[in-house]
Amino acid sequence: MSQTAAIPPELAPVFVLVRPQMGENIGGAARAMWNFGLDRMRVVAPRDGWPNPKAVAMASGAGRLLDEAVHAQDTPAALEDCAYVFATTARARGLTKPVFTPEAAMAHAASLARQGQRTAVLFGPERAGLENDDIARANAIINVPVNPDFASLNLAQCVLLTAYEWRRQVHEVAPARLELAGADMASATEIEKLAEHYDRRMEEAGFFYPPEKAEGMKIVLRNLWSRMPLTRSDVQIFHGMLRQMVRWKERG
Repeated sequence: MSQTAAIPPELAPVFVLVRPQMGENIGGAARAMWNFGLDRMRVVAPRDGWPNPKAVAMASGAGRLLDEAVHAQDTPAALEDCAYVFATTARARGLTKPVFTPEAAMAHAASLARQGQRTAVLFGPERAGLENDDIARANAIINVPVNPDFASLNLAQCVLLTAYEWRRQVHEVAPARLELAGADMASATEIEKLAEHYDRRMEEAGFFYPPEKAEGMKIVLRNLWSRMPLTRSDVQIFHGMLRQMVRWKERG
């Protein structure tokens, strides 16, 4: 796809609300998305169930987004068809990832969309934000340069900032020139299956030791996979490498 071509609506970013707590904030997020022409919302395990009457009331003229929103049981299910994922968080929490401002993130999302790739943005619950397990599944972090003495952003505010920057990229900012070799990037589901494969085999090999540190080690490993821009071919190579090592060990 040409770097100057219009982005198909179906390749606009998916906004994923992870375990949102208040229906009013979900509705506010829907309004903020529709203000800037975004209409693909996915909702993961909302605290008060789904559908949510308070969300509908707050959404006002953007109620269609809630009618069409995908309800997912967990974060991997919400990301299964996405090739690149951003996580919004005020702090990296020890996970090494590229960090973007909202403007830079949406510029990158626009470039990926022009390559035919679907992106997603994760937004965490109001009280504590995204958990490490969610952030580890993202390729990069979006960090808003707010006042460090008052860094907390309302869910709908964060959605609005990100949606605004997307609108600017596709309607106001000249598209960046990005040269990429032609390749099909791995989807979030393919990365998830790769992570599960390595988790399982490393568990069998006794890699996750001592037991009390196993969960943290798995998150670090999962973060490594999501941080790398892997193609489908790359994923198959990593699967093949691990299978061959297992065969070699069994023969020994």
